[in-house]
Amino acid sequence: QEQLMESGGGLVQPGESLRLSCAASGFTWDYNALAWFRQAPGKEREGISCINRSDGTTYYADSVKGRFTSSRDNAKNTVYLQMNSLKPEETAVYYCATDADYYCSDDGIYDFDFHSWGQGTQVTVSS
Repeated sequence: QEQLMESGGGLVQPGESLRLSCAASGFTWDYNALAWFRQAPGKEREGISCINRSDGTTYYADSVKGRFTSSRDNAKNTVYLQMNSLKPEETAVYYCATDADYYCSDDGIYDFDFHSWGQGTQVTVSS
């Protein structure tokens, strides 16, 4: 079964870091763009980062710029999201999403541009 799988979520204290991973299972992952989204309870899904596979160009939402870093390891078919200085309000389910045709740009990160999604991983930031 083809699927994306996120891992690395967990419980951390405010100010701490986590690294999320997104890997493909059951298929050859030939994506152009991979994005990370998050959705907190009662809130809309927010696009927070987008990385292009071809050259590693990344784009970030203002809310995470300077604290989060997305990177890719094409040999491992894995994309990472390093999250530093986490805040309690960033408690959410984090999803990776990919698309074979879309390229990340500074036009914004929108869920309707991505057609393959992982199941999500819970990140809880609490003291």
